[in-house]
Amino acid sequence: MAARSMDHTQWLAKLVAFDTTSRNSNLELIHYCKDYLEGLGVKCTLIHNAERNKANLWATLPGDGGVTKGGIILSGHTDVVPVDGQKWDSDPFTLTERDGKLYGRGTSDMKGFVAVCMSLAPELLKMRRAKPIHFAWSYDEEVSCLGGMELAEFARDHDVRAEGCIIGEPTGMTVVIAHKGTSHFWVRVRGKAAHSSLALTGESCNAIDYATKLITKLREIAEEYRRNGTRHDFQVPFSTLSTNLISGGNASNTVPAECEFLFEFRALPNETVSKMMQQVRSYVETQLLPAMKAEFEDAEIVITPRDETPSFEGSEEAPLTKLVCAIINNYNVWKIPGCTEAGHYSRIAGAPTVICGPHGGAIHCANEYVTPAQLDKCREFVLKVAESLKASPARL
Repeated sequence: MAARSMDHTQWLAKLVAFDTTSRNSNLELIHYCKDYLEGLGVKCTLIHNAERNKANLWATLPGDGGVTKGGIILSGHTDVVPVDGQKWDSDPFTLTERDGKLYGRGTSDMKGFVAVCMSLAPELLKMRRAKPIHFAWSYDEEVSCLGGMELAEFARDHDVRAEGCIIGEPTGMTVVIAHKGTSHFWVRVRGKAAHSSLALTGESCNAIDYATKLITKLREIAEEYRRNGTRHDFQVPFSTLSTNLISGGNASNTVPAECEFLFEFRALPNETVSKMMQQVRSYVETQLLPAMKAEFEDAEIVITPRDETPSFEGSEEAPLTKLVCAIINNYNVWKIPGCTEAGHYSRIAGAPTVICGPHGGAIHCANEYVTPAQLDKCREFVLKVAESLKASPARL
């Protein structure tokens, strides 16, 4: 594909049109970006998932003399959350301008940042820079951050040695330097089915009853974190634990043999998942499962980790943080309860990291939007980051 320059709004329209809901493939979008960049002469690498229906894109815009080591990583995810059950005022996969806002799924989270970077590629390539700029576009950030982990591993394994990584998640173009980690666990409770008229007669073991006992214990642990756990200067200052999905039973007149649920732990940077899980497993093994087996010898409670995204804690004093704050002329930094790929880049790739990107509103909700002013501010920001790499040695 011959490279055809587009401004960031045109790029955003194109990216929004790809339905990259996490359950879908993102390959069409990724190949579109790859073909465009390769048309500009940029070397690109795809990193596929195991099923090869999704991919990350790593693209390096080299510095003077073809330098590909060091520099800055600009990171964004290409997947979006579902629109199922949401009442939109326009097609969520068609960029729509209305009331001075640009509406569409992913406009704010976070195709806006990707669009800005893609639109600037020709200009960045023409700019004299001592250091390279790396685009890192991932898959599945919304469900596991697996793609971001693979990109961070790619940077480590190829000895990129980036001096910094900027995650373009929606912050309103302010600087975030820390967030909690996220872990998800599936729990499968297996009892014994029977006609509901035989409940508590020794002929059944109600999986939902025992699942709710474990859910109640999780709530007790969560309350302990809220009351007496470690405090940190986050928007939500304690680690949180919550049950977020549940399914069980197959008929109104049958004691359920199975119940499944998912719980989530959002840990502060100095809290460990293992400490929380020790409490959970101790309760299951010493109290809950013995009670179940007294009713049904083959009863089971199986807890399976689904995914874990590490917490992130940067520094106000890091050169990258100071540079980004100076560029946006705002030295207030934030710590958020959400989670991003920042922990992977800082821990695996060893890159000092900040989070800063354009924001609109209604993220994950109907009528998600970004404002043109935020995209313009992001464009100016990325250019100034690139200009900081002009000097030799660069300002980082």
